Amino acid sequence: MSKNFVSNKDESIRIFENPILDFFSRVHWSTPLIFWVPIVLYSLYKGYSNGVSVLLSIVLFIAALGAWTFAEYLLHRFIFHYHPTTEFGKRISFLTHGVHHDYPNDSKRLVMPPLLGAPLAAIFYTLFYFTFGENLMHPFFAGFISGYLVYDMMHYALHHSTFESAFWKEMKSHHATHHYHDPENGFGVSSKMWDYVFRTTFNIQKKTHVVGEK
Repeated sequence: MSKNFVSNKDESIRIFENPILDFFSRVHWSTPLIFWVPIVLYSLYKGYSNGVSVLLSIVLFIAALGAWTFAEYLLHRFIFHYHPTTEFGKRISFLTHGVHHDYPNDSKRLVMPPLLGAPLAAIFYTLFYFTFGENLMHPFFAGFISGYLVYDMMHYALHHSTFESAFWKEMKSHHATHHYHDPENGFGVSSKMWDYVFRTTFNIQKKTHVVGEK
């Protein structure tokens, strides 16, 4: 099978000629937590202060965690793994996700920079506003962003941590198979559920490689 990566080293190539853009394309794994956790807490407070009960907030929060796993699957499959035909499209595809598949262990490009995450969050915020209304959307948005943070932290850990638990070993193996053997399947990172629902489980015999191995 052809090689599906350029380098397994923790190295970070330059992807923008502009040094400012290139600088902000790299982030420490803790950056999303620092940026988004206060927004999550504020959203929960905003919903409660507007009369949303604690019980309803919990229900909406948990529902949003599940909604995130679906959004994660759709984004990964249809946006990040879209194969454009134009040179401009190919460039955008490389910048958003292709560079990660070429350099899967680049620790500075494993979580989403807030400059990219914020516009996406604004789109979902608007969608939730018109779906749930001004009050109910706040705990749902908090849960949705929390789901994203779980995904981002899991993604980093699957590339740079070792595990003893059978669950985490399985998730690491699943993501490794996506990277190194079958990138057109296995789109779930924080959950494999939607791969089973939409039949995008792996078409090849599962390998025993883990992320970081050649």
